[in-house]
Amino acid sequence: MTTTAWAKKTATTGTQAPGGSGANGERDERDERDERDERDERSQHGQHGQHGERSQHGQRSEPAAPAETVLQDPPPRPPHPPATPSFTISADGAYAARLAPHGDRGDAWCPERWTLDGPEPYAVPLPLDKAEEYGTEVLAMADGRVLVHRAVAERQSFSLLYPTGPGTGEHVLGALECAELSLLTPSPGGSRAYALAPGAHSTAVWLVAGGAFGPERVAEVPGRCTGGVWLDRAGRMLALDQELDGRTKAVAVDLERGGEVTPLLQIAEASDDRLLLADAAGGLILVRSDAPGHDRLGWGVLGSTLPVRFPECLRLPDCAVTPFAIQPGQVLMPEHCAVALRIDGPAGTWIGLWRPVERRVHHIAAPQGWLTGAGLWTPDGELRLPYATDAEPCGVARVMAPPPAPPEPAPAPAPAPAPRPVPLQQAPLQQALLMRRIARRIQHAEA
Repeated sequence: MTTTAWAKKTATTGTQAPGGSGANGERDERDERDERDERDERSQHGQHGQHGERSQHGQRSEPAAPAETVLQDPPPRPPHPPATPSFTISADGAYAARLAPHGDRGDAWCPERWTLDGPEPYAVPLPLDKAEEYGTEVLAMADGRVLVHRAVAERQSFSLLYPTGPGTGEHVLGALECAELSLLTPSPGGSRAYALAPGAHSTAVWLVAGGAFGPERVAEVPGRCTGGVWLDRAGRMLALDQELDGRTKAVAVDLERGGEVTPLLQIAEASDDRLLLADAAGGLILVRSDAPGHDRLGWGVLGSTLPVRFPECLRLPDCAVTPFAIQPGQVLMPEHCAVALRIDGPAGTWIGLWRPVERRVHHIAAPQGWLTGAGLWTPDGELRLPYATDAEPCGVARVMAPPPAPPEPAPAPAPAPAPRPVPLQQAPLQQALLMRRIARRIQHAEA
């Protein structure tokens, strides 16, 4: 039993009852020793309350100091999902990739390729001799290979994985020396992959897959850039959120002109304007801006002269709303595109379906095991949501977009204004005109 300093002090300075040198005093000393031993034992077993306990004499005892503890290694943490998006879909929607649990105990990670363009989805694990770290990024390419980005210290390496019968083939692409790097969303066409590497004063755009000689720097953009949305179907114009001089504005970067930068969003001079999603065919864009006074979700059309609009229906109390997929194919009417929203609130995470032309959000439950934030629309309005459960490790839920709401009736024309009273100074003139008109009618009647 560990004796605390406080207990030692109490033992040496304890008071005796009157006549403490007699039998009663010895009995009181024994009682006090028994009480101290009992308090020490209770403190070692964690049974002593915050405010102490009452002794058998009815007095409140002082709280005992905590007993010595033996430091032990913390229990191992459960495996975490990747900090980066764990599920990416190729540009044509035929393949997808994620970092999936692997091994007998499920405590290791390996890339996994999903095939989505068949009658039923199926997954193929792509393990190597060494398990992947949980921060490894994966990206599905249009040819079925999976790009893997590994970060070790300040070395960023890239490989392409593909199934080879019972094993996994690996094509090493090269490596970069930089402290921070993240993959961009799949580029249109699906044969190339790009990454952002922010530095002290600028951000480099790297072509990491699809080039002729390994990783190649294709642009250098001033400031710190995040995001990454493709604006055209050729994979030439890339939108980035550029943080410069304390403000964040979306800019367009022309990758075929040495990274020429053009302003894209400037809703207000002092606002932070970020581009979240864009439909390259129809031109619908979804933005987040604090121009209305605080962060709001808005929409607009590329090339339009109309301002960005911020619908009230996208303001959900105590919820974070993030768009993750836009219905393609609505070239002539981009405002009729269906948009899938991820909604995070106190009750959990669910999905919202919305069209810019409408003034309401349709709320639906996410499928069990949904790979949160992942999904794609088909041109005919079917939303496909990937999910993985123990019973079904590779599944896709299908949800049809609600039919468009009927157009709102045109507002009734404003009533004609009431006749204005004639001021007194104009009355003689009005009277003279009226009399002249009457005289003409009389003349015509007499003729």
